[in-house]
Amino acid sequence: MSTLGAVMPPRRCPENATVRLEPRALGVTDADRTVDAVARANGGRYSIDLHLRHDASASQAYATAHIRRLEAMRRAGAGPERQADGSWTIPEDYLHRALAFARRQQRDRPVALSVLSSRGLSELVEIEAPTWIDRELASDTRTAARDAGFGREIGSALAGRRQWLIEQQLADGDAEAIHFRRGALEELSRRELRVAGTRLEQDVGKAFVPARNGDRIEGVIARRVDLESGPHALVERSREFTLVPWRDVLERNIGKAASGIMRADEVSWQFERGRAGPAIS
Repeated sequence: MSTLGAVMPPRRCPENATVRLEPRALGVTDADRTVDAVARANGGRYSIDLHLRHDASASQAYATAHIRRLEAMRRAGAGPERQADGSWTIPEDYLHRALAFARRQQRDRPVALSVLSSRGLSELVEIEAPTWIDRELASDTRTAARDAGFGREIGSALAGRRQWLIEQQLADGDAEAIHFRRGALEELSRRELRVAGTRLEQDVGKAFVPARNGDRIEGVIARRVDLESGPHALVERSREFTLVPWRDVLERNIGKAASGIMRADEVSWQFERGRAGPAIS
């Protein structure tokens, strides 16, 4: 395994995966300060909707990352409490609790490991999905890598991916520089979901229907599907199914009927009580 930029925390670490190893940060994060600011402006409450109203420039994905932080602190008994409506109660001493939580994490697990991809580098060059290589190419600050060993493999993968993106008319540039076209990464996401959906149709026995921004998502949370761009939930209906971005809250709600509105790359879920079969239209 090798080290380079992070995408998501590992659920498992497959053989030949590319991972990042780095020291855990010791201290209050920007996310902690943002959560505290939103909560102080909203009577001690935090939610994705409140965050987006507080900062109109924030994206749904950015706000969701703050929820993951709160979930981790909640599981550790560090203070924030999740309410039934999905909002959070943030204590007045939240920043002090966040600092104590960070110090405890650093003491217990001084090194953080995150999985970049379960695939080898060579498989990522022409894959129709957004990858950590794409994020590396798009970044203004590239991760340093030696021109030897695995570092040389990374350089070759970056060059190959750059050329493929240009050939696919997803980017402009040459062998030295690249500029992604508008919506290029979103197009890669759509391609990935089409391929994954088609592959799953035979297994599920139903037709795949892509979810679009603004769609109402209804069905049974059937299972988690791990894709190159990150984990997704397979939501099953009576005659069809769709794939939407995964949230940790879904883990304990697999098999339950749920509904929500697809906004950007996130669904705010509401769950029915008890378990239900996939006969929801």
